[in-house]
Amino acid sequence: MGNYLPSTPAERHAMLERLGLQSMDQLYRDLPKSLRLKHLDLPEGKSELELREELESLGEENRVYKKIFRGAGAYHHYIPAIVNQVTSKESFITAYTPYQAEISQGVLQSIFEYQTMICRITGLEMANASLYDGASALAEAITMCRARKKNRFLLAEAFHPMYLETVLTYFKHDDLQFEYIPLKDGHSDLDWLEAQTGDDIAAIAMPQLNFYGQIEDCARVAKFAHAIKAKMIMGVHPIAAALLPSAAECAADIAVGEGQPLGLPLSFGGPYLGFLACKGDLIRQIPGRIVGETTDKEGRRAFVLTLQAREQHIRREKAGSNICTNQALCALRASVYLAAMGPDGLEAAALHSYEKAHRFAKAISEIPGFEVLYGPEFFNEFVVISEKSSEEIENKLAKRGILSGLPLNTSYKQRLGLEHFSPEIEASEKTAMLWCLTEMNSDEQIDEVISILKEA
Repeated sequence: MGNYLPSTPAERHAMLERLGLQSMDQLYRDLPKSLRLKHLDLPEGKSELELREELESLGEENRVYKKIFRGAGAYHHYIPAIVNQVTSKESFITAYTPYQAEISQGVLQSIFEYQTMICRITGLEMANASLYDGASALAEAITMCRARKKNRFLLAEAFHPMYLETVLTYFKHDDLQFEYIPLKDGHSDLDWLEAQTGDDIAAIAMPQLNFYGQIEDCARVAKFAHAIKAKMIMGVHPIAAALLPSAAECAADIAVGEGQPLGLPLSFGGPYLGFLACKGDLIRQIPGRIVGETTDKEGRRAFVLTLQAREQHIRREKAGSNICTNQALCALRASVYLAAMGPDGLEAAALHSYEKAHRFAKAISEIPGFEVLYGPEFFNEFVVISEKSSEEIENKLAKRGILSGLPLNTSYKQRLGLEHFSPEIEASEKTAMLWCLTEMNSDEQIDEVISILKEA
């Protein structure tokens, strides 16, 4: 039927009869009842002027913070002016994923450069054109590791909760088994991991920087994974990658991550892009677009969509994924950002983030009643516990135009559908907040926040 939706009673009846259904309600039975509407209460039509005034009035209710001390998956980094200058050109901003590759050389080259840069960040041999976000990249990496007699996956509980939720949603109706690697002292419990046995383990997934900001020993995880003939999926923070061992140096088979820090503004939560890179022997399993370099009949450099037999539109019955786009504009922004920053600029951004976060952590730990929960093995995020209400701290800073660290409280836990945070947070009677700093947090901002917390 394509995009055709039956509109007349007869057409609807014919469609339902062909599907073996009795009613339209049955057609939507897999949707939660809370999402189903009996009817829409639509207001009367408005003129363009009236509509514009109403939307601008709604927009004024948004609160945009200039001073941000929060990360938790979306990060406030400096974006060079050239990123907007290049990506706002009409030839790029109106372009979609290239279906007619031979007449889309510019878009194909931009994707090829993106793939190349992701390979350099991760150290791995192959990268695809981008996925929807970091969470979907993790789910797609799991799909790549599926094997006939291996259906068990060990996932670090230390991943961002939304990543784990996305994975469970992806495979809700599959026969895959997921087990969580528990947390201990802010890190994944690798002793528990290395006690696991069985030849049915397909892959182990571990973030290099976990949800609580701590740096995980991914090289040790990869060594164990390969010893039991499983794959190792490593979560990568693209800015921290300038300082930390690369996915290749950790011997990971697949690297996944969120590309938002690479030139994408926070934008109230999206759109973002997920990146995925892998070893060369997994090229046939990698989802999404792959752009390859070749020469045309006159010997000139040219670009093509290659290995499309993996895709849905060729050999669909053998496709391992239903990803059919590549976030082309977001990937282009990442490419321009990386080209503008270069290796030295990326390393400088990482160093500034690291140094400012550690300076702030030291200062906040010296305030009576505040304590950095875990050790110093963090990049730019860390957990602080205190006897003060996290909501009170958040409100005090908000009045000064400052977005505080993320309160790890009951309401946030319920919103994510979490059973618990880390054991140490659950065991503490104090409130916990996840703070984050980047190169955008000036020394003056740090001093201001510390002053407000001292007053509290």
